[in-house]
Amino acid sequence: MTDVTHERLGVSSRIACKRTGLSHARAKVLITMCSMSGGHDLGPLPARVTVDSELVQRLIATQFPQWSALPVTPVALGGWDNWTFHLGPEMSIRLPSAAEYALAVEKEQHWLPQIAGQLPLPIPTPLGKGRPSEDYPFSWSVYAWLDGETAAADRVADPLRFAEDLADFLEALQQIDPTGGPRPGTHNWFRGGSLRTFDATLRNALSVLEGRIDVGLAEDIWGAALSAPWDRAPAWFHGDIAQGNLLLVDGRLAAVIDFGTCGVGDPSCDLAGAWTLLTSEGRNVFRNQLDIDAPAWARGRGWALWKTLSTYAGTFDQQDARVTRCSQRP
Repeated sequence: MTDVTHERLGVSSRIACKRTGLSHARAKVLITMCSMSGGHDLGPLPARVTVDSELVQRLIATQFPQWSALPVTPVALGGWDNWTFHLGPEMSIRLPSAAEYALAVEKEQHWLPQIAGQLPLPIPTPLGKGRPSEDYPFSWSVYAWLDGETAAADRVADPLRFAEDLADFLEALQQIDPTGGPRPGTHNWFRGGSLRTFDATLRNALSVLEGRIDVGLAEDIWGAALSAPWDRAPAWFHGDIAQGNLLLVDGRLAAVIDFGTCGVGDPSCDLAGAWTLLTSEGRNVFRNQLDIDAPAWARGRGWALWKTLSTYAGTFDQQDARVTRCSQRP
């Protein structure tokens, strides 16, 4: 794992130690990360509910009778924060698995139709919003189904083109007017906020992984991420640029799904994919195309470190509850 950590996190002491001066961002939209001096409490583990096909069929029959004849089948690898089902061949249903995840429903219903037309790739299109009921306590959504297979490395036809297409998407997303957009909070587990929110969970993961990875190296990367300043205007971000949320058709990026962690804030959280999804050459293409400065690159690497090590630590029996929480969230 030590060699993998070096390779996948693209360690460079020159970059990690580099500091730049503050830019002259517009004063009215300048955000100084208030949580650079402190993060947020993630709270207890969400209390998840179980959803099966029979329950979904009843919800559809009651609330969307026009679709009641369509078959309902679970989606393979449907995710953690939502139970996901096929509704016939052209629609999907997403039902939050806990109250905290249900906070994203209204956000997605409101914002996805507004930003979809400004993006170069398809994103989920809401077709209906389900109501809480006696059988199921949260709001839920019906979406148009997007075809494609998840972006595993061996499915990507051209890694450099994939890096370019991903950068194009994120660039377009960041250019959308952020006015009124959702700021980091419980609805997205504080994506787009400060990495200090995840400091305790990352350090717990490091304690679990002592002897399995180069902990000193990881601490250096994390420290550089925590101290990297953010002085830019808030921008839209996806919040979970991961293999399961990027769809390929014929080996090329064709759609981006699952905007449950989206919001407006520091978009460096979307840079994590540079290490978790791209080749070393692809990372260079990605960074150059987005013109990412050293502080943002350091923060993005920190997001990648947090997610990777939290997930890895979660594979060991001795992980504690806070490490488990990190490994189970998108």
